[in-house]
Amino acid sequence: MVSNTEKYKKYKPKKFLGQNFLVDDNIARKISRTVEFSKDDFVLEIGPGHGALTRYFTDYGDNYAAVEIDKSAFENLKEKYPKVNFIHKDFLKLDFIKDIPVIPSGNIKVIGNIPYNITSEILFKLFDNRDYIHSAVLMVQKEVAQRLIAISDTKEYGILAVQTQANCIPKILFSVPPTAFFPKPRVNSSVIKLDFRTVSFEISNYEHFRLLVRNAFGKRRKTIRNSLMGFFEEKGLSFADFDFDFSRRAENLKVHEYIMLSQKITKLLG
Repeated sequence: MVSNTEKYKKYKPKKFLGQNFLVDDNIARKISRTVEFSKDDFVLEIGPGHGALTRYFTDYGDNYAAVEIDKSAFENLKEKYPKVNFIHKDFLKLDFIKDIPVIPSGNIKVIGNIPYNITSEILFKLFDNRDYIHSAVLMVQKEVAQRLIAISDTKEYGILAVQTQANCIPKILFSVPPTAFFPKPRVNSSVIKLDFRTVSFEISNYEHFRLLVRNAFGKRRKTIRNSLMGFFEEKGLSFADFDFDFSRRAENLKVHEYIMLSQKITKLLG
């Protein structure tokens, strides 16, 4: 019997696309079960590759679509599953309104074994489209997963943790060894779940929020007063307008404090 790894060798993974195909059927099945699909949901798969996860969703009909940038993988999937909605496009350039066949109101459940070299970009893409998304189950590098759930006052806590926790509730579901992939990555992996429906934060202007967080962590070892000085000057803001302790460092502020500051900035800027 030919192993799954041997089957995938013929596809010649493309390094520039960060392809590491999932070849462990047990892991693929376990991931598919985390979706918890209902008739009102729509499943969107990122980077199906050669269908390790896709085959568990072929009965979903118009309630499933997959976005694949690799032309050869896309054509192989179309031939293998002719009735499934496959979109040949870079996920980072996907238009959720124009490109997805059916858009339920906020009930998209995203799933994917995503390229590790663009994990942050994919996450930010999801955050930008959070109003359409119910949840996301993603395979990411284990180190990145730890950063997503990091709390303040730790070295792992940074831009990614603040942005993630402001938009959703992240949870690590289970770990995956390198042997589950072809080719084997040099890192361990984790499957995470992002719940976009239970987060309680309200952010009036996400651009202000993103700029605030990015600038605060731009000079991580300095106080946020020093880190935000250029940003405040550019926006015409004064520290005197804030009833806040700016003597702390970026990693000392909790997520809700960043949101509070961004709300104040939005109010001052009009």
